[in-house]
Amino acid sequence: MGHPTNVVFDIGNVLIDWQPHLAWMEELGTHAAVQAFLDRSGFMALNERADAGARFADLAKEVSDPEDSRRVADYVPLYSRTVVHGIEGTWKLLEQLKARDVPVHAITNWSAETWPEGLKAQPRLGTAFDTLIVSGAENLAKPDVRIFHLFCDRAGLAPEECLFVDDKLENTAAAQSMGMDAVQFTTSDAFEADLKIRGLL
Repeated sequence: MGHPTNVVFDIGNVLIDWQPHLAWMEELGTHAAVQAFLDRSGFMALNERADAGARFADLAKEVSDPEDSRRVADYVPLYSRTVVHGIEGTWKLLEQLKARDVPVHAITNWSAETWPEGLKAQPRLGTAFDTLIVSGAENLAKPDVRIFHLFCDRAGLAPEECLFVDDKLENTAAAQSMGMDAVQFTTSDAFEADLKIRGLL
C-alpha cells in the first residue's frame, strides 16, 4: 500500500482550542461554578447528541432545573466565546501542506447550529478545506464509521488515499477500521513528524 496523498483533519482540539466553559463564564463567574453546571446538566453528553444532529432547544427541555435548561438553550448564541483561539502550530502545518499541493479536508463533530457561530470566530475554517463534513449537518458523528464512508464518497477518494488526524483515539480507530491511515493528535510537533514520515511534508 502506498503512502496517503490527502490529509483529513479533525477540527476541535486539533486546529481550534475548544473551551466550552467560556460560554458561561460571564454569567457564572468562576471555572468551578461553570464546571458544576456542566456536570449536573450532563452538558457534554447533550453536546455529543447535538454533534449528531439534535437541536439545543430540544436538548434543553430534558434538563430539569429551569436555570440550567435556559443555559443549555443559550449555548448557540454564546458559542463563539468558546472557540477564540486557534492551535497555530497545526494551522502552520495545514498551510505547508496546501503550499505543497497536498489536498486537505476535515471531518468534524460539530453541531449544525454552532458551526455558523464558530465560523464567525474562526472565519478561516470556511475556506481551508477541499471537502468538509460537519457531523451535525449529516445527523452522523464520529466514531460511527459511516461518516468516514460518507467523506470518501463525497471527496471521491479511496480510504487508503487518506491520513486522518483526530485527538480522540476512538475516532482514529474507526478511521483505521475502514482502511484509512490515522494518527492521534497530541501536539503539532508530533503531528509534523507523522507527516514527514509519510512524505507529506
